Amino acid sequence: MTQSQYKLGSPLQLRGVVLKNRVMISPMCMYSANDGLVSDFHLAHLGRFALGGAGLVFVEATAVSMQGRITVGCVGLWNDEQIAGLGRIATLLHGLGAAAGIQLSHAGRKGSSERPWEGSGPLLGSKTADSQALWDTVSATPEPAGRAWPPSRELNASEIKEIVGDFADAARRADAAGFDVIELHCAHGYLLHQFLSPISNTRQDEYGGSLEGRMRFPLQVAEAIRSVWPSDKPLFARLSSVDGIEIGWSIEDSIAFSRELKARGFDVIDCSSGGMKLPKEKQLVSRTPGFHVPYSDAVRVATGMPTVAVGLIRDAEHAEEILAEGKADLIAIAREALFNPNWAVHAFLSLDGREAWARWPEQHGWWLERRGEQQDDRYEHLRRSTPAA
Repeated sequence: MTQSQYKLGSPLQLRGVVLKNRVMISPMCMYSANDGLVSDFHLAHLGRFALGGAGLVFVEATAVSMQGRITVGCVGLWNDEQIAGLGRIATLLHGLGAAAGIQLSHAGRKGSSERPWEGSGPLLGSKTADSQALWDTVSATPEPAGRAWPPSRELNASEIKEIVGDFADAARRADAAGFDVIELHCAHGYLLHQFLSPISNTRQDEYGGSLEGRMRFPLQVAEAIRSVWPSDKPLFARLSSVDGIEIGWSIEDSIAFSRELKARGFDVIDCSSGGMKLPKEKQLVSRTPGFHVPYSDAVRVATGMPTVAVGLIRDAEHAEEILAEGKADLIAIAREALFNPNWAVHAFLSLDGREAWARWPEQHGWWLERRGEQQDDRYEHLRRSTPAA
């Protein structure tokens, strides 16, 4: 394996796991599981990112209970029967040189939803989805996910304890399946974020009110996962770094929460944003390349923790600039990887030139490198044979 002179191509050690480079494929929901079970689609979908050179590939948001699904098509780890299929994915990713990650999640009030291509609305009253499959949702308060959505049930202390156990059980199963990394989903308006944000959590008991109260449930989940997850394997947390423009959860809150996660044995903060229903004037509308990078930078500086930068990072030079300036330690690629599963190896060619062919799978690289040299020779011949102006 070639050694890159650029940060993007350099290894990163997190506890006992060494990532071969700094390219991470974000968890991306495909809504295509059956009873929480992955299929050959998931195997092919995720395997191509490992073939494409990424150092860490994440399985999509994986529900820790049936009630924690977003849709009927969500991947799950709420029973032992789901371990084998996910184990095939972890084994495949390892065989192709990538570390295997999985994101554990509970949708809360955003569950019992249609798949996006069916409308993304509630199953209740849906004309395109099987409304008979709907389930009751839970949250910090009974407030529904949106105007057309049914109310959720407010979780009591004993139910919160049960969900903490669900996360721990799913973490045990993730270890049994052979995953290297767990990411705890505390973002995008799902259950743990519903407890963190003062917009959605207006409780007055021990799980609401102050920042300390609103963090209590997510931190109990974090402690439970760390207690069962091997000490040589790292833990990530994905945060909505801010809810919006000077409203709700703030970057200062994210820094405080990240420090608490660090104290409980978490290793990396994945910095995203949004997910709450907000007035139009408070919504984050800046979608320029790298628009989350300032959050990654702020958390990294304030906590000393490695961070992940995500959000419209499309080219290698931009990714390298973020890393070189010390604003993040990993670059997460999502939709751009769907468009180009070979994003990582293309990025290394852009940065390292011919040396980067060694990063391609041998079955592909030996011929593509040869083809590239032939094209270079042809272009050089044309250049020399063209009369000077």
